[in-house]
Amino acid sequence: MAVADCGSDALPSVDMAESPIPRVTPTPTPTPSAPSPRAATSAAPKPPSIAALAWRQTLRDFRAGELRLLAVAVTLAVAALTAVGFFADRLNTGLQRDARQLLGGDAVVGSDRPTPPDMIAKARELGLLVSTSAAFPSMGRAIDAQGGGTRLVAVKAVDASYPLRGKLQLRAAATGAGAEAAVETVAAAPESGTAWVDPSLLDALQLKLGDPLLLGDARLTITRTIVIEPDRGAGFSAFSPRLMLSSADLPATGLIQPASRVRYQLAVAAPPGTAGASGDAAVRSFVAYVDKQIKSQTVRGLRVESLQSGRPEMRQTLDRAEKFLNLVALLSALLAAVAVGIAARDFASRHLDDCAMLRVLGLSQRRIAGAYTLEFGLVGLLASAAGVLIGLLVHNVFIWLLAGLVSSSLPPPGIWPAVFGLGVGMTLLLGFGLPPVLQLASVPPLRVIRRDVGSLKASSLGVLGMGALGFVALLMAVSSDLKLGLIAVGGFAAAVAVFALMSWLAVQVLRRAVPESRAPRWLVLATRQIAARPAFAVLQVSALAVGLLALMLLVLLRTDLISSWRSATPADAPNRFVINLQPDQSKPFRAALDAAGVKNYDWYPMIRGRLVAINGTSTNAAKYDDERASRLVEREFNLSHTGQPPPHNEIVGGRWVENEPGGLSVEEGLAQQLKLKLGDTLRFDIAGQMKEGRITSLRKVDWGSMRANFYVLFPQSEMADLPLTYISAFKAPDSAVSPGFDNQLSRDFPNITNINVSASIAQIQRVLDQVIRAVEFLFGFTLIAGLVVLFAAVSATRDQRAREFAIMRALGAGSRLLSQVQRTELLGVGALAGLLASLAAVAVGYVLARQVFEFDWNPSPWVPLVGTAAGAGLALAAGWWGLRDVLKRPVLETLRRAGAV
Repeated sequence: MAVADCGSDALPSVDMAESPIPRVTPTPTPTPSAPSPRAATSAAPKPPSIAALAWRQTLRDFRAGELRLLAVAVTLAVAALTAVGFFADRLNTGLQRDARQLLGGDAVVGSDRPTPPDMIAKARELGLLVSTSAAFPSMGRAIDAQGGGTRLVAVKAVDASYPLRGKLQLRAAATGAGAEAAVETVAAAPESGTAWVDPSLLDALQLKLGDPLLLGDARLTITRTIVIEPDRGAGFSAFSPRLMLSSADLPATGLIQPASRVRYQLAVAAPPGTAGASGDAAVRSFVAYVDKQIKSQTVRGLRVESLQSGRPEMRQTLDRAEKFLNLVALLSALLAAVAVGIAARDFASRHLDDCAMLRVLGLSQRRIAGAYTLEFGLVGLLASAAGVLIGLLVHNVFIWLLAGLVSSSLPPPGIWPAVFGLGVGMTLLLGFGLPPVLQLASVPPLRVIRRDVGSLKASSLGVLGMGALGFVALLMAVSSDLKLGLIAVGGFAAAVAVFALMSWLAVQVLRRAVPESRAPRWLVLATRQIAARPAFAVLQVSALAVGLLALMLLVLLRTDLISSWRSATPADAPNRFVINLQPDQSKPFRAALDAAGVKNYDWYPMIRGRLVAINGTSTNAAKYDDERASRLVEREFNLSHTGQPPPHNEIVGGRWVENEPGGLSVEEGLAQQLKLKLGDTLRFDIAGQMKEGRITSLRKVDWGSMRANFYVLFPQSEMADLPLTYISAFKAPDSAVSPGFDNQLSRDFPNITNINVSASIAQIQRVLDQVIRAVEFLFGFTLIAGLVVLFAAVSATRDQRAREFAIMRALGAGSRLLSQVQRTELLGVGALAGLLASLAAVAVGYVLARQVFEFDWNPSPWVPLVGTAAGAGLALAAGWWGLRDVLKRPVLETLRRAGAV
């Protein structure tokens, strides 16, 4: 019988006198003058400590390669989680550091109407500093003598108290040739008749400081360029250059009309001498006063932001990117848990004979268990530390990839992501890897002569349950989004259960599906191999399917969701949107479009109205749990009227009747969000006039069509009693056909806002490209983790396959036949896993798309077929690498290792 070699480092130095095997030795005759040799050797040497034994085992197992898979899985999971953790920690710390600058004060009240005077009075009564501003998009243009160029600008009108928090830094004209003007910090508004602008606006219009700039009906002189605008955002780039002017000059522009979309802000701050507890108390009192006004419905459309509640809307793109990154990190950690569990069981199976010999040599169960616990703890600590270091490096790559979205001057990362990463790594290895390994302590010494005893048993459900619950709690914490965490973790848990059930059913079917009399020998042997060990088959299929599920889910999210997010507009879609057209300008403007050859353009009246009642009951944001629904009932809607339904809208409920008294047509998404149905009545406040209607039809709107679309339409040809402006969407003529078309429109109609949508979309897509690059970079971690799972799943049966193939070779099977059997088995297992994974990926991806990322997703019907083929190919590749030496191993060596000879 061949005894497995445990390695000299792993064996304790035990005297054979203590061995259970009897031994007879000659005893020398003692003499009075010399000590007895037996007395010198009768005391056994002290066995090594648990720590020393654990260290020797760790070194031996690392050299043998038996711990590498475990260490790689833990390192990948910790690296992915800490990379996202460091990134989020630095971003959040930076936002907290600059919170007052981001808000422009200690608290800010935003509204789409001028701030009520009583709120300003209340702030001053509390001793707070006050600053008001108004922001809106418009067109800035150069005078004709300087080219007459136009550019969409973000106008901001401020008062003399601006800014209350932060430092506004400007640059004036240089005083000498070749010299660059110094940056100066100011706390004031531009002087009357002047403007401060972003340098990009000067470049776009080919202007310089001191040149005039036309804004609506006003002519302003550019005196400074803006270096830092404190309340613009922490490192986020706006899509339009800023144009800042004094609030006193705003009426002269003529841009504020009854139906104009303007964002008004009231910023308050404690005076410099009361920035402590008393100042904070005054701010809290003001915020409580505003909240009371909002909840009492005294004032509509207000939103208060403070250091505790404020969240700048400009973070939306980065928030979505952070969700993608968290999803990738979650999937990496889930895959690592599967890989650790499989690899640890394989590790324990390989050490059964070693531990049986240790028991024969007198090592206690407590000492063996302690040695393996220390060994796994040491490996977990080292792998987790390596993962933390890799994550620290990777998060800097995120900041580099997101340059332009995120400032590189963020504060240094804190210690919490590193501690959290170490905790995840140790939980992974000790919670999922240690339970099967601890069974080695109970291996009976009899296994040395009988290999059929002492095999591994299923791990304790209690131990596994505690480890799984701890791991899930950590994943929910790292997800930073409860819905995302529940869907990802819950979806994977449900998928694992389905995979196990379906693979077990498949094994049962295999027992009867392939008849021995008519099928090829290699197919019969392959199916019998799988059916002979159903537990291993279920384990392999489930593990492979989990790995493939993560990979396919991310690929589908990347290709379908993100691609649909940044999909190109239709070829004939409008690339210009013109708003703020006054009723008396409608005929000359349409005549200008006709003269330029613009055809098939959208032309709709636009009415600003606020939803104030549903079925006679006043609306209240507090009645809605959904955040988006709450925002919708608080905002003003862009309403419109038309006799015929828009050709690019589909009627999906009710019917459209032209000029039906009191009729309303509502977009179906809005109806779902606010839980509206056909027959409900809605009441709108339109510039003080109450207009009520009944929902008679529901429309499906393609918001990606780049056409003029509305949530609510009145099916009326004329509504002359309401204040309105017009909106037009059209495809501008080619510059070669109509040069200077945009500039001419701006000159003829100075109050309009002419938005070049194609340029804005290109800028948005550049931002999305940055986000996608960051997601794809972290995707590499999940790809590697998925491959580790595939390799671990295939390699878990390596020793058993070697014994089975050795027996078949001893019975006369050739290498060619065994190769066919192995390939067939791997292809079959991989194909089944790929099919199950693709179906699960479609289901989980659909839920994530609708509930987390808010995309409409229609996956390709080819996904199951592609998933099946990919699973078969990846399983074959992983099997070739992990099992490449099985067929080459000598038969006699394999059988001796197995104790068969």
